[in-house]
Amino acid sequence: MNPAQAFSRRQVLAAGAATLGAPLLAHAQAAWPAKPVNIVVPFPPGGGTDAFARPLFAAMSKNTGRQFVIDNKGGAGGTLGAGIAARAAADGHNFFMGAVHHAIAPAMYPKLEYNIESDFIPVGLVSSVPQVVVVNPARVQATTLAQFLEYARANPGKLNYGSAGNGTSHHLAGELFKLQTRTQIAHIPYSGAGPALRDLVGGQIDMMFDGLGSSAAHIKGGRIRALAVASEKRSPGFPELPTSAEGGVPTYQVATWYGIWAPKGTPREAVGAMQAEMRKALNGDDLKGIWLGLGTDTPNLWGDDFGRFVSAEIRRWAEVVKASGAKLD
Repeated sequence: MNPAQAFSRRQVLAAGAATLGAPLLAHAQAAWPAKPVNIVVPFPPGGGTDAFARPLFAAMSKNTGRQFVIDNKGGAGGTLGAGIAARAAADGHNFFMGAVHHAIAPAMYPKLEYNIESDFIPVGLVSSVPQVVVVNPARVQATTLAQFLEYARANPGKLNYGSAGNGTSHHLAGELFKLQTRTQIAHIPYSGAGPALRDLVGGQIDMMFDGLGSSAAHIKGGRIRALAVASEKRSPGFPELPTSAEGGVPTYQVATWYGIWAPKGTPREAVGAMQAEMRKALNGDDLKGIWLGLGTDTPNLWGDDFGRFVSAEIRRWAEVVKASGAKLD
């Protein structure tokens, strides 16, 4: 074989290898996730974020055959974990499950280590549940919102409410309630909704303005008493629970929502794959049933639309912070 023939053969072999390798390369790129996926949840276990994160990522692990690992990083009203997630490697295997708290934080915290609008890529909404006014039945005798308001107004400063921390939706929901009902209720911040809820069930605090999802099991078990759901209409999962309007406070409407973000710079293909797997899990019969039991429907808000929703929530809660005068305790 002369040199020209040898060179020509090498060209043919190289071209053939490239042709054969192209589908393999494309398959490797498409095979997401290629390793365990880490999800930073910026609150301790047991709160509302966990109530939705654990069944969602269990379903996604089952569907993909890969691990989705929940990494609880509580503290500072959810902002500590958000800062950690913002600095995570943007390799398509790190994500962040935040909440309405992260739309409130910019108005409450003068300095944050991250910007929820510019340091993350919005992936999608996981759930949106109305908040609920819940009390410890041994500490608060009221069985209706009207009875509660009568007692609170007659006893200013005697009641207290727990929250997931300063600047969280639990905190701002309480301040908004006080503003609209002209009541004085002391705020007790915790490091997450889980610890606050445990103390409510245990009788260490009087009440909470909690997400219906995390309170649902305790309401059904009779460990805490729900007085009203903070929405326009009754919850499909709790049709017997009156709305705040039915209890005499028509303007009190607050929802706790949870969503997924990716660190800025995450490959578009990985974000798209995450969205596809989330859709598959959320639309499965198992999760639809769980979501209904937690007081919410299956959401359908993705990508830039979810990002615009978050931006609108940031503006809304900034107005509430200003009107209520809420501050970090």
